[in-house]
Amino acid sequence: MDTYDNLKQGERGAWVSIAAYVILSVFKIGMGYITSSEALTADGINNTTDIIVSLAVLIGLRISRKPPDQDHPYGHMRAETIASMVASFIMFAAGLQVLVQAGKGLLHDDGQAPDMLAAWVALICAACMWGVYLYNSRLARKINNQSLMAAAYDNRSDALVSIGAAIGIIGSRLGFPILDAVAAFTVGIVICKTAWDIFAEATHALTDGFDEEKLMVFRQTVGDTPGVKRIKDIRARIHGSSVLLDVVVEVSAELSVEQSHHISDEIERRMHTKHHIDNVHVHVEPYAVNR
Repeated sequence: MDTYDNLKQGERGAWVSIAAYVILSVFKIGMGYITSSEALTADGINNTTDIIVSLAVLIGLRISRKPPDQDHPYGHMRAETIASMVASFIMFAAGLQVLVQAGKGLLHDDGQAPDMLAAWVALICAACMWGVYLYNSRLARKINNQSLMAAAYDNRSDALVSIGAAIGIIGSRLGFPILDAVAAFTVGIVICKTAWDIFAEATHALTDGFDEEKLMVFRQTVGDTPGVKRIKDIRARIHGSSVLLDVVVEVSAELSVEQSHHISDEIERRMHTKHHIDNVHVHVEPYAVNR
């Protein structure tokens, strides 16, 4: 399965998220009004912002599927990384909104307990959203897609928000209305932390950062290739869900151009087989003992 097929599968995950958020947001806001639950209503409003997150991911995946052109010789894969960054901004804004609302609840407790039905609605919605999270996270790992994984983390955060809302509602019914605000505040911190992790990973990729441990594994694979005398330089960067690898190797100066080319082909084959890297640029130089 090639990269573009993977991106098409990723779109399916984004559509699953959009459908789930549309249904759950309408359901939560409606039931929040019926049961007089501010927590459930706020949870539903939060889900409406998540529709925007999922749309950003979907647009990023669509752009990423565009083939290379004159202005984008490497393709448009980084669009999905940008989509992840946009998703992190929206998630962080939603997390701050939850924190502000929770803070107001801590300072101004009206003592009114919502209907217990609201707690059951929140728990059912949490279970549904956790199922969406499991689906999208497994699909994201399968196709190695960064933006879909960001959407999956957003799904998980929303499941936690619903659980927090249920805890607060149950606490209110048991005579501890402050639990509503405490649970909401905790969930807000979790959402902001998740948003920061996604933002940090996206910015690291966009600034051509790369995991040193992974690079050492790549170096080992290249160094074990028959005919490679020494690795002069090796660099890697993230391009969407793909890896671009540049390596300079030294081979025996007595080899012909054809023999050196065979070594380059073997390096490319090994990187594809062992690490699923298709974009490998190999530069060959003559090996000198006195270097």
